[in-house]
Amino acid sequence: MNRNEKQPVRQSVSLPPRVAKRVRALARSRKSSANRVLVELIETGLESAENQRRRFFELADQLTKSSDSAERKRLKEELARITFGA
Repeated sequence: MNRNEKQPVRQSVSLPPRVAKRVRALARSRKSSANRVLVELIETGLESAENQRRRFFELADQLTKSSDSAERKRLKEELARITFGA
């Protein structure tokens, strides 16, 4: 890992006023900066997306290995919920 990979990267984002207000309120309640709150929220969101992707592939793998029709139906329904939010 080179030195630059550890240094923060300045990134500019525009937030809708309602979201910015919520971020500032959360920062005040945590006695933290809005920047720190945004970093934590982004990290949490990225972890959540990765966990959801991992869960999808685990279910898809279970579906291919399952021969039980009730189990296959349940797995298909769960995959549909993950994929389409149904």
